This record gives sequence, C-alpha cells and structure tokens, in this order.
Amino acid sequence: MKLVSVVLLLLAPLLISCQPLVLPLDCSDIYNNDNSRPSGVYIIHPIGATSAVQVYCDMDSEGGRWTVFQRRMDGTVNFYRGWDQYKTGFGIAAGEYWLGLESLYHLTLRKRYELLVDMEDFEGNKVFARYSSFSIDPESSGYKLNVSGFTDGGAGPSLIYHDGKMFSTFDKDQDTWVGNCAKTYLGAFWYHSCHHTNPNGVYRWGYDNTIFQVGVSWYHWKGRNYSLKTISMKIRPVV
Repeated sequence: MKLVSVVLLLLAPLLISCQPLVLPLDCSDIYNNDNSRPSGVYIIHPIGATSAVQVYCDMDSEGGRWTVFQRRMDGTVNFYRGWDQYKTGFGIAAGEYWLGLESLYHLTLRKRYELLVDMEDFEGNKVFARYSSFSIDPESSGYKLNVSGFTDGGAGPSLIYHDGKMFSTFDKDQDTWVGNCAKTYLGAFWYHSCHHTNPNGVYRWGYDNTIFQVGVSWYHWKGRNYSLKTISMKIRPVV
C-alpha cells in the first residue's frame, strides 16, 4: 500500500498537467467560474491560448457578465485612429479603450451575444440602449455590423441606423456616403451616411456646435452636437 501511495504522489503532477486548461473566452466565463468576482479588469482569450487581452468586465449592470469592448470616460485616449489599430485594439482596459474588431468578430462567431450601451451626460443623467442580438462579420466582409432587437432604456434606437454597415476609419472608407464619414466626423465606426451615433468621435464637454457632429454623440437622446461624458458598449452571451 505504501508503494502505491508513493507512486500516486509521484504521478499526481503529471495527471494534473494532463487536464485541459480552460481559458475564459469572455467575462461571462469568468463570472460563471466564480460569481463573486467584482467588476474590473480581467484577461480573456477571444481567439485562443495565444490571444490573451485585457478587458473591463461589468459584473453589475443588468445581472452582470458583460464584456466591455468600447469605453469612453475622460478623453485620455485618442480614438481618431487608422484601420490597423481598430482591428487589433488600443487603450487600457482600466480606462478608455477599444477591444479590437478581430477579437470582437471571434467572440461573436463562437457565441450568440446581446449588446448593452450605457451612457451618461454631463448633468449626471444615465440611460441605456439594449439589443437582443449583436454580431460582426469577418474582415473580408468589412466587419459588417448585425444588430437587432432594440429595448429602450431612455437612449433611443440610434444604433439601428448602422445595422448592416461595414466599419470605416479615415484610411479605410467603407461607408455608404459619397465622402469619408470617418474623416469628416473625426471618428471610426460602422458609418452609414453618416451617423446617428458617433461613440468613437472627439471627446468634448456637453453641447458644442462649433464643429458639426464630431463629438461622442447619441442622436436620439441628446442630439447631434451634444458630446457625452461616458459611453460603453458591452456584450454577453444570450442564455
């Protein structure tokens, strides 16, 4: 019996190492593993073991489990960037950031997601827009946006205008307008002709019409020239 015990002790590390390492795909996986985890920065693996990225996980809003892929809160990060950076991501998960279109595509490829957009103005008012279905197509299709199933939390349906549109940056114009929406409105987004929301626009302070529609706007709530204090776009799997 002693010999068997010794052998088992020696083999234990090998047996443990043979167990598959389960890496979290999104914040929902992190929550499901330990539902006491607070909101904060975590590491997820949208594309596999070699794709570790930091994200902010919202474990509080509407039941939690949200993976934040876009966040504006103080203007510390410049969002007027080119295609390559919007593809791979930029900023810091503890503050303002964009997760990256390629990571976002792989997330929505592997699970069915809903979308929550939270926003706040400079007077402290908070609203949201929620969509029961959200995904984007691969880069070969321009990372086209697919969004539907709107529920109004006071913000209005501004994102629906962008459904079915490809992503555009100042150096990759894929909008439906004769001009370049990203260059004209100093942002990057799934522009149509051009936008009802410009969450990646220039961070400004409230209402300002000196430069038309370049701010962080959500048309159906505050109009075209009011730049929001905060906005975050987040997804979680549909149960």
